[in-house]
Amino acid sequence: MSKKAEDYSKKGLRTSYVSTVIGISLVLFMIGLVLGGVFGLRSVQKQAKESLQGDIFFKSELNDADIKQIEEQLNGWKEFSDVYFVSPERAIQEFGGESQVEQEVQSMFLDENPLPPTIGFKPKEAYATSKGMAHIESKLLRRFPQEIDEVNYDKASVENVNLGFKQFVVLFLSVALLLIIIAVAMINNTIRLALYSKRFTIKTMQLVGATSSYIRRPFIWQAVLQGLVSALVGLALLLTVFYGLNNLLETIEISYTLESFVLLVGILLLIGVIMTVISTWFALNKYLRMKLDDLY
Repeated sequence: MSKKAEDYSKKGLRTSYVSTVIGISLVLFMIGLVLGGVFGLRSVQKQAKESLQGDIFFKSELNDADIKQIEEQLNGWKEFSDVYFVSPERAIQEFGGESQVEQEVQSMFLDENPLPPTIGFKPKEAYATSKGMAHIESKLLRRFPQEIDEVNYDKASVENVNLGFKQFVVLFLSVALLLIIIAVAMINNTIRLALYSKRFTIKTMQLVGATSSYIRRPFIWQAVLQGLVSALVGLALLLTVFYGLNNLLETIEISYTLESFVLLVGILLLIGVIMTVISTWFALNKYLRMKLDDLY
């Protein structure tokens, strides 16, 4: 009978350990999903910002060769991710779009192309803001006062891109904070239930003279291990979801830099370990302070 009872007790402890790890893993998975969304949104934001375009219009006396020389100089500027010469032919193609529309546009001007040669540019992410674009415009006019007639870009698009992504980031981070609060409560409750089955073992060790730090040590190390295993399981679930989104849905592409990926892994590992250790610490303190009669 005693062997059966011992086997049953070990099986119960294993089940408790596994259920605790699964519970923590699911919570970390949800947190990782939200944080992954924030990092993925950062990549999308960079692409959206660097897709903004501007046009530089020149004075009528400048010819194509002069404009191309300016283009070569602008290619070395730190503010631009791309600088390109737009010939009158290319300008009317972009203006007309489809070939039929292009022909209709040209026919309106008796087959004469009225569009001047220009330089188009795309700003780097750091300069794809209202302040950054104003800086680019000011610098261009200051550097080429005799050559440039006007710098044109869509101010509303610049404002909308930056404002829209700020709102999304605030929303995602708010959800992440809410999930972390819920996670702390859930993990704390899960660990309390797991330690409940060991309350007599804890009290017995205390009665035979074991110090509180000695009693805590194995439980804290177990909590660290639980946190690490849970974080790895949560990361595996997270990578599976991201892989599925990237490969099964053609309209969604999630890309991460190595820095973002390492940061995401580090945050989940840290959250997993810290929350399990803190919850275990407080749950242990509760049973260490309890009187023997209160354990029943």
